[in-house]
Amino acid sequence: QVQVVESGGGLVQAGGSLNLSCTITGAPFDQYAMGWFRQTPGKQREGVSCFSSGGQKPYVQSSLKGRFTIARDKSVNTLYLRMNNLKPDDSAMYYCAADPRHWGSGTWCLAVPREAYWGLGTQVTVSA
Repeated sequence: QVQVVESGGGLVQAGGSLNLSCTITGAPFDQYAMGWFRQTPGKQREGVSCFSSGGQKPYVQSSLKGRFTIARDKSVNTLYLRMNNLKPDDSAMYYCAADPRHWGSGTWCLAVPREAYWGLGTQVTVSA
């Protein structure tokens, strides 16, 4: 059974940084596509940053480039999201997803995948 568990969220002042972690078990880490999404109340979930299947060719939402970086460590089955220079607009629930379908790039982030396995999310709040 695939399990996805996020951690690392919290309250931070604008300009600060956070590192989110996502541990994925029960799935072949090198075969699944993995990524980060976020959602605020009343809005649709949106893709933040994703790897292709096998952990290559990362995609980052254009408005977040230069501030958000996705990474992974296969040895501990963990996906990361490094967020720098945080802004109040970055406040959201952040979700990790593991998609079993084959993706040649990380652009699967552009649509929220129904087929993916999801965690329960970790809350990020950025104060002004």
